[in-house]
Amino acid sequence: MQLLIFILVYPLLWCISMLPFRLLYLLSDAVYVIVYYLIGYRKSTVRHNLEMAFPEKTAKERLRIEKDSYHHLCDMFLEMIKTMTISEKEINKRFTFSNLEVYTNLEQKGKSIALMCAHYASYEWVISMNNHIKFKGFAIYKRIANPYFDKLVRDIRSNFKATLITTKETIPTIQENERKHLLGVYGFASDQSPKASKAFHWTTFMNIKTPVHTGAEMLAKKFGMNVIFLRVKKIKRGYYEASFEVLSENTKSFPDYQITDHFLRLVEQQIHEFPAYYLWTHKRWKHTA
Repeated sequence: MQLLIFILVYPLLWCISMLPFRLLYLLSDAVYVIVYYLIGYRKSTVRHNLEMAFPEKTAKERLRIEKDSYHHLCDMFLEMIKTMTISEKEINKRFTFSNLEVYTNLEQKGKSIALMCAHYASYEWVISMNNHIKFKGFAIYKRIANPYFDKLVRDIRSNFKATLITTKETIPTIQENERKHLLGVYGFASDQSPKASKAFHWTTFMNIKTPVHTGAEMLAKKFGMNVIFLRVKKIKRGYYEASFEVLSENTKSFPDYQITDHFLRLVEQQIHEFPAYYLWTHKRWKHTA
């Protein structure tokens, strides 16, 4: 059944990926109407999240953020499909880096790098970073249930020199790379909520006490990696600009969880600037104190 679903859906995805961007965004507008007004995809979750994150805003203000966030979500979903056939030249034009030298200077330190980012703006096109760096790129992700679509996603990322590894594969992969003296940059989207039973640290995120992922910081300390934050800004529809900020070049000099807390404060800054570009459909505060 999973193979049959893949065989039926793949040609449609490929055809969508071949659309010029002008038509792609017209399709996104239509998908928005279906997802938001007809299906109401996770609308209750989005509203709950916005109420918790922005209690000071009026219902009208939160509704505007809600609708804008669904518009952005549909754009990003179709941009992800576009990645199947987008050229290196095109993605480099649409996803740029304002201070790449901050990252490249860190490469020269001779240590692997933990890159921390959020589910904000375009986290899918971050893979274009591999067109500009020397280190091998690894992205930690959640495996897709359908193995055929999972392989498709892995293959798409490999076209941009990115290797996807699951959470369970992360430590063995880093250990093997360390054994081979292979320097890498490991991408962690660390702003989502872990299972409460596996939480080592609780802190505030958008003024709400909640468990947070600490894997990026703990692995950086364990394997002596430098830590950098990737901030993504949406310039206009289909165009993004990323910038880097070094969080630590000596992780063991920081008290436990200080780097993680600093990362979350930077994510909050992004959200407050343009809240519609955050992934509000995820149950971010399903565990609170």
